Amino acid sequence: MRILHTMLRVGDLRRSIDFYTGVLGMRLLRQHDYPDGKFTLAFVGYEDESRASAIELTYNYGVERYELGSAYGHIALEVENAAAACDAARTKGGKVIREAGPMKHGSTVIAFVEDPDGYKIEFIQKAS
Repeated sequence: MRILHTMLRVGDLRRSIDFYTGVLGMRLLRQHDYPDGKFTLAFVGYEDESRASAIELTYNYGVERYELGSAYGHIALEVENAAAACDAARTKGGKVIREAGPMKHGSTVIAFVEDPDGYKIEFIQKAS
């Protein structure tokens, strides 16, 4: 078994694709519209889905906003340098919500950005 994808509901599909590809450097792997079901799916990721998991962005026609609730946490991405990843995200229009620094009660360097729908993305600095 392996993880295939994580699904996020988004209010503006183009804006979300632009964030995940333009700010986080993922590729749009595939996209398909389901007019009878009134939704569109777009899969983004760093590698082909046969080799790595992806994020499924689901746009339901006419729904511009979702309540994220209190159960959702975040998606984590390994980066070489968390501060540099924050700078790069900010330069590309990303919203940094926690600057790079050691995690509370630990030494791992982390940072957080937020996608256009409010989902949190954690940058975890690769251990030296």
